[in-house]
Amino acid sequence: MNHHGGNIFAVAQRNGWDWRDIADFSASINPLGPSPLVKPALEQAFERVVHYPEIDALALRTALAEHWQVDAGRIVAGNGATSLIHWFARSIGMPPVALAAPVFSEFHRAFPSAEIVSFDVRGWPAEGLVVVTRPANPTGAFPEGLDDYLRSTTNPVMVDESFIEFTGRPSVMTLHRTNLFVLRSLTKFYAIPGLRVGALIGPAETLAHWNAEPWTVNVCAEAAVIASIGDKDHARRTVEFVQRERMWLTDELRAIAGVHPQPSVANFLLLALDAPAPPLVRKLQSRKLLVRDCSGWPGVPFENAVRVAVRTRAENQRLCKEWTS
Repeated sequence: MNHHGGNIFAVAQRNGWDWRDIADFSASINPLGPSPLVKPALEQAFERVVHYPEIDALALRTALAEHWQVDAGRIVAGNGATSLIHWFARSIGMPPVALAAPVFSEFHRAFPSAEIVSFDVRGWPAEGLVVVTRPANPTGAFPEGLDDYLRSTTNPVMVDESFIEFTGRPSVMTLHRTNLFVLRSLTKFYAIPGLRVGALIGPAETLAHWNAEPWTVNVCAEAAVIASIGDKDHARRTVEFVQRERMWLTDELRAIAGVHPQPSVANFLLLALDAPAPPLVRKLQSRKLLVRDCSGWPGVPFENAVRVAVRTRAENQRLCKEWTS
């Protein structure tokens, strides 16, 4: 079950294309790119690559703790959110697990015997671990009643907030309750997925007992994130830009026959289709446009569907033009 987008380099190599000519709508990354503070931070960090990074990414965790207003002892940093999912799965043991679909495909891999439950809080089991995403990927929806659910139970809950920054909404990480774990990608909003860095927030005593793996964040990734979270202006412009472009792209795609954009608060759109998705995906790829085929994904309520990222206006216009030509 490979539900990953972002295969731009493999597609380019397979077709003999320059990857720079491909518009990648299959990976939902900040369309404004990294903060302008990132490149100088990377150049400054380069002289440190001859040394091992900090064993527990303390500088990064301290910066994130200040940024998120939580204790640094509640944060584990990792080599991308994916590595943290699998570390979490190994560490928590084997409670009954329910995935409130849709969830990122790596949760299905990490918990292969998990029960698949509805996105509706009322359908979640009374015991065991529940994994839920806000906003959900690929639907872009928020689970209703999650805060009340979190206050009503002490069962372990993993909340994947990999796209939360794009929504402008607050995190659940500041809710004080036991057994709450929050996953954050640090590469999508900050547009540095090639550097691989993520964070898991949970109870300090539990995380300390689990023993985080050493050297999971390299010096360049650490420097890039610290620079990124310090650029509040870039973050504000990103949220405003994505909200504006999402509305524009939704209207343009809705005007195409057989395409039905679903409501989204994220930087991507799920599009229900009247026709099978694979021919469309192949057509767009032949024109150097990558989109995600979401047909048959657990939790996606449409037989035929694709997900597209919200990109720049020029890229979004190119997508709409090629879609209909």
